[in-house]
Amino acid sequence: MRILGIDPGVATIGFGAIEAQRQKSTLLRYGVITTPAGLPLSKRLTQIYADMVELIHTLQPEEMAVEELFFNTNLTTGIAVAHGRGVILLAAEQLGIPIYEYTPMQVKQAVAGYGKADKKQVMLMTQRLLGMERIPRPDDAADALALAICHGRSATSLLNRDREFDPKKYDTR
Repeated sequence: MRILGIDPGVATIGFGAIEAQRQKSTLLRYGVITTPAGLPLSKRLTQIYADMVELIHTLQPEEMAVEELFFNTNLTTGIAVAHGRGVILLAAEQLGIPIYEYTPMQVKQAVAGYGKADKKQVMLMTQRLLGMERIPRPDDAADALALAICHGRSATSLLNRDREFDPKKYDTR
């Protein structure tokens, strides 16, 4: 199964594509989509939408994993990210790509084996699981790869093979 992981944002959107079969993940491609800081939000969202459509057409994912938003301290930044995330979801939905959403804790649990793992632990495990020589950079791309791995491990589990998969049933919040 080809999975596209997306770490949503407005200035920088991380993406990571893997091929997942059972518990094995193979790296296909990763990187970031960026938008210029000086553009009004509406123009940035338009660019994100166009870039997401192009990315989906290029990578041909079967499913997409997107991080759920977590509002911590900066509500203003969170609202802007929510706008970007909405455009990302719209692009996938319009192109018929099934979307699965994961919390940061679910991603950490799936990749590092511990729901409260720190960022470095998750990045090191992402590197190892994909057989990469170096930790993937930038961080947004590494996060997107971790999301794809999380979905790959959840969706290709023998427990889920013969039934519809619903990651919300396994939310650890």
